[in-house]
Amino acid sequence: MFRRVVILPMLAILLAATLLPDSGHASCRLALALGLDVSRSVSDPAYELQVRGVQAALSDAEVRAAILVPDAPVALAIYEWSGRWQQQVVVGWTMLETEADIDAVIAALDGMERSFRGVTAVGRALFFGARLLLGAPVCVARTLDISGDGRNNDGPDPADIYERFNFGDITVNGLAIGGLEIGILDYYRNEVIRGPGAFVEFAEDWRDFPPVFRRKLLRELTEGLFTSLPEPPPRLR
Repeated sequence: MFRRVVILPMLAILLAATLLPDSGHASCRLALALGLDVSRSVSDPAYELQVRGVQAALSDAEVRAAILVPDAPVALAIYEWSGRWQQQVVVGWTMLETEADIDAVIAALDGMERSFRGVTAVGRALFFGARLLLGAPVCVARTLDISGDGRNNDGPDPADIYERFNFGDITVNGLAIGGLEIGILDYYRNEVIRGPGAFVEFAEDWRDFPPVFRRKLLRELTEGLFTSLPEPPPRLR
């Protein structure tokens, strides 16, 4: 039983890769934008846990195996968000096709300085992430991932953003961090995520961020692959 739990996600990825369009070159299967909370509720130690958690996940052998599927790479971008006018891309769109590509993202995060320390504009963070995905490489699926520990308190709410801006086929997942606001998991579940198969992972506090982020990233890389894939060509009779 244990072997099946570990192996099945990778089998899903490999099978999904065989269904990608044959264009004569590597076909991007997922464009993933990660939005990291840098509002003033995030202390410097918490910020460090967040960045190191992303790096640790990208260094993890199982995560790397899920990313580095032959001829079916993942495109990744990372941005930080706080107030309504405070969003900053810290890692531009990078096609992850080799170990060196992933190492380059980890190195970029290593030398990064915190962008902001403002209020919490979840709605604008969603809008920024969706616009960022419009400039992503052409991929089969597009996912926006928002991490945060508080409700929107600046600018339009997530509901307003979803009403005004067409997210199209973008799936929005969340990583809600507890310890600051009661009910933050329900807020992310009811107000933030959208799209078929969208989900929220929950960290009790910032100390739990690294393992929860790893789990969330694996889910995004291994679940929901078939819902966004093109229909396979009909068999010849």
